[in-house]
Amino acid sequence: MFIGHFAPALLARGVTDEAPRLGVLFIGAQLVDWAFFALAIIGIERMRVVPGITEMNAFDLYHMPYTHSLLGTACWALAFAAVVWFLSRNVVAATWGGIVVLSHWLLDLLTHRPDLTIAGGEARYGLGLWNLPSIAMPLEIGIVLLAYWFYISRTKGPLIPPLILLSAMLLFQAIDWFGPQPVRSGFGLYFVGMLAFAFLTALAFWVHSTRWHKNKVGLAVPTVRR
Repeated sequence: MFIGHFAPALLARGVTDEAPRLGVLFIGAQLVDWAFFALAIIGIERMRVVPGITEMNAFDLYHMPYTHSLLGTACWALAFAAVVWFLSRNVVAATWGGIVVLSHWLLDLLTHRPDLTIAGGEARYGLGLWNLPSIAMPLEIGIVLLAYWFYISRTKGPLIPPLILLSAMLLFQAIDWFGPQPVRSGFGLYFVGMLAFAFLTALAFWVHSTRWHKNKVGLAVPTVRR
């Protein structure tokens, strides 16, 4: 799953104004993939390209115990929540930040072939929707559109910035699905993945700066949220 991971970020920001900024939640949504790419670059976690391993991509994610085990993801979630709490002193914000990070493993469980673990052991889990594009594709787009609609319905501000964000997300997803597939793993693949995350996260920070939560509606609300 790619842009589907951002759905919990949009939902969290729509639920409450106490949630972290949308850009911060976008970081949380893909934090374990950021960590995986960084660890893969230095050889601690590993993947390889195996054409045909699933219908939708060729990624054999055969060693990622520190990021994509349930325990590993939970540790990243707790660390992210701790950072959010330290910066905001807001337990609600920290909780939502942690939930968004933890959602990554649960969403991956739907799409991955059995390559996820509970604590890095031999047992592998994954429902394998990457082998069922007719289900995986509409599911991913569907949850993103629903979360986007909820976020827009719960916030106010100009529509152009969030429409640009949504368009970029859909474009990147289309490239991921229908563009040329990588022939090998390595720094280039990991760097492109992180660059895509960074671009969408920057857009999310921008979108947040242009919108405010409806809970804040009142005489003191500026036209642009700071």
